[in-house]
Amino acid sequence: MCSFSGSITVTANAPARTVPYVNLAAAHTKLKAELLEAVAAVIDSGQFILGPQVEAFERAFAAYTGASFAVGVASGLDALVLALRVLGIGPGDEVITAPNSFVGSASCIALAGAIPVFADVGDDYNLDPDAVVRAITPRTRAILPVHLTGRPAQMDRLMEIARDRSLFVIEDAAQAVGATLADKKVGTFGDIGAFSLHPLKTLNACGDGGVMTTNDRDLYERLIVLRNHGLKTRDDCVEFSGNSRLDTMQAAMLLVKLPHVDAWNSQRRALTLQYRRELNGLGEVVLPSERTGEYAVYHTFVILAQRRDDLRRHLHERGIGTQVHYPVPIHLSRAASELGYRVGDFPVTEDQASRIVSLPIYHGLSWQDIEYVCNAIKTFYQGDEA
Repeated sequence: MCSFSGSITVTANAPARTVPYVNLAAAHTKLKAELLEAVAAVIDSGQFILGPQVEAFERAFAAYTGASFAVGVASGLDALVLALRVLGIGPGDEVITAPNSFVGSASCIALAGAIPVFADVGDDYNLDPDAVVRAITPRTRAILPVHLTGRPAQMDRLMEIARDRSLFVIEDAAQAVGATLADKKVGTFGDIGAFSLHPLKTLNACGDGGVMTTNDRDLYERLIVLRNHGLKTRDDCVEFSGNSRLDTMQAAMLLVKLPHVDAWNSQRRALTLQYRRELNGLGEVVLPSERTGEYAVYHTFVILAQRRDDLRRHLHERGIGTQVHYPVPIHLSRAASELGYRVGDFPVTEDQASRIVSLPIYHGLSWQDIEYVCNAIKTFYQGDEA
């Protein structure tokens, strides 16, 4: 879906080619038979709630990430909220996070009863460690870095900051299943990693889902209880909690998909190389990069573009879908108005928000599709001779 703040002039002739921003149906074609077989097995078993596929997925995901434990939950947001709760973070506490992420990275803090505190980001769209240091107060209890766009945040520096100040670290790895820093998977640096399994993510359910990772057995055992009404056993409720169980059917389908996630991430990375080759040297566009030791998985391929909104219209007229992730920084959203932030508080975030645009990138996208997108971008900036 592609939307604009102004009116759109639709050309009379249909574009010669269309490249949607995302095509979830096509991405599932090759696995459809296996997915249906997995669903059928759940139906035949009748074990719809916390069936054996949930535990099997948790074991497989823990092994994949290198974590000691994994806990499946109903959504990525629930993963973040439960992570904060299990660490005892609540009213009066402050948690530092990025203002340029999806709102869930901040709303989870508010839902836990704590106060979201923002720090600006760097050119990698992730938390600037120096800005984090400046945001720390005596009330700070945790840092919640976001591996935005599927690029790992600077976890080495952030963990050092947290250790020096006895702060918890909760990684929002919603967009980054499979991303690594120095060959270590994101979600395993901090106390708890929180992943979304939303249909648009690099490892995606066919609906909502989430998963947490930790190396702490005590945290793991309590999270198992918290995600299921606070029940230690069927008849022993040890604390009041909500219902955030990962659906058994989703777990069954995720077990089908998990073995493919590295190949899908490799395909995304290959597509980014073509984007770079095609758009390199185009002065009006800034391409994403990686530092030494980073392995980004490109949940989104975000560029900084001059005349961003005009470029999006140009691409839309040629059948090319784009998105902006995200046009309104969280600190300037209406929901955050009571926090007292103003325009200019986070200049890097705000400048990026005015220029970012996400181009199509997903497994199943062809080389010809990328070439078509890039030619359209070059035509916009260089004219018909591009």
